[in-house]
Amino acid sequence: MAIADARTIHNTPIVIVGGAFQNFNSYKYCVEQFFESGPVILIDLPSMGANQQITNIDSGLSAGTLELPDLSRMLGQWLDIVNIQKVAVVGISLGSVIASFFVDQRPELVEKMILMGVMQETRKSWRMLLEESLMLMKEQRMDEFGQAVILYLVNHAKLDKTRMSPTAKRLFFKQMAEFSNTEQERYEINCNRLLRLSHVPVPRVNTLVACGQYDSFTLPHENAHFALQCPDMQFAMIANADHVPQLQRRKETMNLFTTYLQGKSIQGLDGIINLTREQMHNIERRGEARIHVLDPQRQLTHRHSNKVIPVHIVDLNYFGLLMDLDHLPDLSFVNEHTRDLALNLSDDEGEFAIECLIFETCEDGVRALFKHGSFENADRLLRFITRQTQAQTYRVEDTALA
Repeated sequence: MAIADARTIHNTPIVIVGGAFQNFNSYKYCVEQFFESGPVILIDLPSMGANQQITNIDSGLSAGTLELPDLSRMLGQWLDIVNIQKVAVVGISLGSVIASFFVDQRPELVEKMILMGVMQETRKSWRMLLEESLMLMKEQRMDEFGQAVILYLVNHAKLDKTRMSPTAKRLFFKQMAEFSNTEQERYEINCNRLLRLSHVPVPRVNTLVACGQYDSFTLPHENAHFALQCPDMQFAMIANADHVPQLQRRKETMNLFTTYLQGKSIQGLDGIINLTREQMHNIERRGEARIHVLDPQRQLTHRHSNKVIPVHIVDLNYFGLLMDLDHLPDLSFVNEHTRDLALNLSDDEGEFAIECLIFETCEDGVRALFKHGSFENADRLLRFITRQTQAQTYRVEDTALA
């Protein structure tokens, strides 16, 4: 879809490559502001966005056979066909990877590039969460699937800062939980593309890399690391946003993008955090501080049996924990059931359990990610962490007064 304003129709076109689920409607509030810089071309490549095409009508080939560099090559071929010789490219989330491959293949076509939510290498915990979402979908646990995907993309631990509206979250969940068979197939195709991804090429053109301050899906330090590899780059974080700043901080995000595209300084913009290269090198890698719990002796339970494993919690946060096994022979059972164990917790509010993905095991301890397939459980864990933190603060104050 191509849209233009008469005042800027002769400027360099802006090509927007969105994520796996964003479609043309996702950008209807953004287009008017982009018009200040130039005409806008919205691209939904096969199996992405609103493009429901899974099979090539002529060849019968599945879109699943197309890797991300194939999609970016297709974009370049289309620009050749319509005889567009220079564009600015905006790549968001999955679209940022396609945009990076595109500029690597066809640098002569790109005047400027914006990437938001990008990483150069995929991390193990990120791949595990994607794989878990695929497993939930294949098991047709669609309510859990819908909540899990949102809880991976949206930093639930920072909702007080990002202020994502409950309505937006509810609509996002409804979209995911009610996936048709075609949409489920598209999700599987795009996840597998990402899981096969080993390295994202670095743009050699003028590039802005941006991310949300609290992005827990593509972490700020990963975005910054990617930016530092670019020879001609600027980097900015959108304050009080996570992986979807275009939903949470639309005004600030669009002002950042249009200011950059117009060649103006992005320093000092409202709601934008500018960092020096040194600060980019030193961004905190862990998004949430880990806490010690008042009663560290807890239990893991198994989803399909009565097996109980006593553990000692070393520390935890909203995203996961480090624990020791009380009985070393339990280690083999943990290794055999990496997605079927739940950590049982309790406080003044009562008991609850959080499902775990075992991340790493050794004799020194077990690291696990929390699955987060439930909004209710995610909120419950946050309240547990708040109570633990407050109780320890009171204990320290009481000790100081004694």
